Parts: sequence; C-alpha cells; structure tokens
Amino acid sequence: MPITDWPAQERPREKLLNRGPQALSDAELLAIFLRTGVAGRTAVDLARDLLIRFGGLRPLLQADVKAFCDARGLGTAKYAQLQAVLEMGRRHLSEQLKRGDAITSPDHTRHYLAARLRDHPFEVFACLFLDNRHRVLAFEELFRGTIDGASVHPREVVRRALHHNAAALILAHNHPSGVAEPSASDEAITRRLKEALALVDIRVLDHIIVGDELISLAERGMI
Repeated sequence: MPITDWPAQERPREKLLNRGPQALSDAELLAIFLRTGVAGRTAVDLARDLLIRFGGLRPLLQADVKAFCDARGLGTAKYAQLQAVLEMGRRHLSEQLKRGDAITSPDHTRHYLAARLRDHPFEVFACLFLDNRHRVLAFEELFRGTIDGASVHPREVVRRALHHNAAALILAHNHPSGVAEPSASDEAITRRLKEALALVDIRVLDHIIVGDELISLAERGMI
C-alpha cells in the first residue's frame, strides 16, 4: 500500500508536522529524506531496508560515496543531498558557539563537540578556547592519531592558548570505538595539560570524551 493511502496520522511527513520530529522513528525520518521508494517498496520500507543493510542510522550517515551509492534506491544525487543536510546541521551548531558568544548551555557545547568529533575514524584531540568571561575565541583540532602522552604535546596546547589570549579552555577528543569511558592515558594527559596551563594562568574547565555517549571528566571529579 502506498504511503498516500495510509491514515494521515501514520504518514511520516504529517506525523512530523503534527507531533514534531522527535516522535518519528529512524526509518520514518529517513523516509522523509528519501521522499520516494522503489518498485514494490514504500519509502518507509526502503528506509528500513537501508537501516538493516548499514546497521543503523549512524553507519548510513557515515558511509562513503561508493558504499552509499551502491545501495538500492540511493545514488550520487541523494549522497550530495545528505552531505548538504549534515553540513547544515554542523553549521547550525557552530552558530550557537560562534566567536564572541559566552557559553551559557553545556548541552550546546557538547552537541557542538559531538558534531565536530564523533564521526572521525581516528582519534582527534581538540580545544575550545575561551576568554575570562567564557566567550568563545576559537575551536581547533590539534592532534590526530592515538591520543596518549606521546602524541599530545602540552607545549603546543599552551602555545595555541597563548596565541588566542585564552583564559580558559575545554579539552575534547573522540573515541572512534564509540566507548567513551576515559582511559588511564586520558586521565594522565588531562593532568599534564592542566598542570602546564596552570603555569600560565589558563584554566581547564573540562575534558569531554566523545563516543556513542559523551563523558565529562569535570562531572567525574577528574578536573
């Protein structure tokens, strides 16, 4: 049965308009993006097929162009559309943390850091530099690779903080495995950076680890 023959309250688009996007399943949200199905399959059926094929919404959104376009019902036009939607989402979050704005919402900060770091296939260590009123000065990805005492250099973090005339900063890095639990190396490099930055009167407010969930070392009492 085509979606147009479904009861209005069950159609994904009408459901979104009446109840908000949070009321929709992953398949229903994806069906709205797809707009049409394929022969014998509605857009919702196709969306379910794709979620099974890729193993969920996140792996689908992370798929490279070849894997994406090889799937039935997709192609380069849909891939371009999806990349545009994802980039708009990232830019929307960036606007909430634009230069000169004070951080007033921890949730906005975390969503921004997740959008910037979560989908890298390798570890990325970054800093959000702030002034003495916790206004955003800059965000920089500083190191890539395995994040440990050998690959994160406190001198470089201090140098970039002084370059931005930062009074405080938030450290962040991702765990590509999805497991956000801090390792012994994470704890050690946090201590080293906090000590190095304290020598130039720069405070470390938090260290956010980004995985399938986000963990704040400050909330753990580790800052």
